[in-house]
Amino acid sequence: MKRLRVTVRVDPDRAPAFFNLLANTPAIEEARVLEVNTTLDGVDNYLFSIDGDATVLAERASEIDGLESVRLSESSRGRTYALVVARSLEMPMYDSILRASSRLELIVRTPIIYRDGKMYGSGVGDPQQIQAALEESSDVMEIRVDEIGEFRGELDDPVRALSDRQREALSVAFEMGYYERPRRVTHEDIAAELECAPATASGHLQKAEAKLVRAVMNDFGPAL
Repeated sequence: MKRLRVTVRVDPDRAPAFFNLLANTPAIEEARVLEVNTTLDGVDNYLFSIDGDATVLAERASEIDGLESVRLSESSRGRTYALVVARSLEMPMYDSILRASSRLELIVRTPIIYRDGKMYGSGVGDPQQIQAALEESSDVMEIRVDEIGEFRGELDDPVRALSDRQREALSVAFEMGYYERPRRVTHEDIAAELECAPATASGHLQKAEAKLVRAVMNDFGPAL
């Protein structure tokens, strides 16, 4: 079973409006597809996380063919979640992604990331199915394969191994300056933000860091 990571670029002058909105709008720093649920009547539900001004997405939704609705959460530390309902098969380029995710022996994984005019994604599956999906999509987008190899589970995406609380602790620590030099905050500061004891905050960070370091060391191999 193979895994791959790809970068997708589309000429902004030819790109679908929804792609341009997510990847080329200055107000949106980054958009991530976190979850996708399909329905029997051809309508798909997408859960996005948006870094930046997510109101742009809601305001322009009516201008985009195939986009049914956008509902936004409250923003927290510059991040907003968006529940997007769309008829993907009616949206240029997105029908290719949906067809790829419908293939036997091929999984299109989340998150799918839109940033700086590009889309980043990954997949797992049978090599022939992966190749067929790439060839089928190449006429509507420029696809660069960044990495391909054997699927290794959590080592391929260590962030998936983090618990929600560990991920939250890392996010808070990063945003507060814990990983800057000189370090701007302490475990006590992070604990106050997380509303937990300092020892608990420290434990979340240590466990999360151990998982990330373990994955990196595995990539480097025994030569270290």
